[in-house]
Amino acid sequence: MMASKQDYYETLGLGKDASTEDIKKAYRRFARKYHPDFNSGNEESAKKFKEVKEAYEVLIDPQKRAHYDQFGHADPNQGFGFDFSGSGFGGFEDIFDSFFGGGFRPRRSGGPQRGSDLRYDLEISFEDAAFGKTLNIKVPKMETCSSCDGSGAEPGTSVETCPECNGSGEIRYAQNTAFGRFINVRTCSRCQGEGKIVTKPCSDCEGGGRVRKNKKIEIKIPGGVEHGTRLRVSGEGESGLKGGPPGDLYVMISVAPHETFQRRGEHVFCEIPISFVMASLGGETTVPTLDGKAKLKIPEGTKSGTFFKIKGKGIPRLRGMGRGDQHVKVVVDVPKKLSTKQKELLKQFAKESGEDLSTINHKGIFDKVKDAFGGSKG
Repeated sequence: MMASKQDYYETLGLGKDASTEDIKKAYRRFARKYHPDFNSGNEESAKKFKEVKEAYEVLIDPQKRAHYDQFGHADPNQGFGFDFSGSGFGGFEDIFDSFFGGGFRPRRSGGPQRGSDLRYDLEISFEDAAFGKTLNIKVPKMETCSSCDGSGAEPGTSVETCPECNGSGEIRYAQNTAFGRFINVRTCSRCQGEGKIVTKPCSDCEGGGRVRKNKKIEIKIPGGVEHGTRLRVSGEGESGLKGGPPGDLYVMISVAPHETFQRRGEHVFCEIPISFVMASLGGETTVPTLDGKAKLKIPEGTKSGTFFKIKGKGIPRLRGMGRGDQHVKVVVDVPKKLSTKQKELLKQFAKESGEDLSTINHKGIFDKVKDAFGGSKG
């Protein structure tokens, strides 16, 4: 006795009110589960896959579905067959392509490709970072071959369509199985998916379409850049392939240390020595700045380590108007050696100040002066 067929709706796990989209979704789920490619040698899966295909073929076609709903499997005139190869399968090929063809289709590499970005490390002086400068650098990079204009073919020859794949970059292999006709798509091995072949490569670039050159590039460093700043020079990276756009050049700025100045944001700091006489009596001294020498007034009684500010002598603001300030730290320079006359004058100073000379004898006058003005530099 022949076993009765399972209801098509039950085969796909659907009710009779299922929509076309419900049928497609159910078929995708079961086809993926039972497909022979994923269940090699499993006869039960092959049988299930055949049942799923048969149910889908009937229910996806409005006329066949209406006929089946009215007569079911008992209709002797139903006569539904299987056609895996093409148009009569109610969209089966499209659905298969959505999860078999799409996922396994090789990518062609023949399209335009953007060139690589490049990095160039550039050290500049403290002054150049402050005020900016235009510099010329030489960057080694891949440039479009001028002989073949990037085609890779020797001048006078041309790039030809690959005869193996007829320019598609793909080779299709048809395979007939017990469950239908399947198409395998592979990358063309002759043109490597390009669709084009170069029969006579350019002698300058050896068919690559690019050559390595040292290109001279003008770099404009804006005033106020800091150590670690990254400057982007658009289009000065490596050239693209097959007409693709070039990459960008990124210049990484490092600022060399200065023997006199230190930078903190937009402000400049420095340290200068003054004599203990100037610290005591006051006066005027010369201070180095980024713009040259400047005068600084020292009031009397200045202690070692005191800071003075010179407005507008700092770093130009990178995004804005004006400049920062310069901060000057004064350090009292105590002499290491004193003449006899200097010692006598200092003793007289101590006496006039009411200090006990016996104490001074126990502690040298040099140490007293050193204590009075806050010690040595540092």
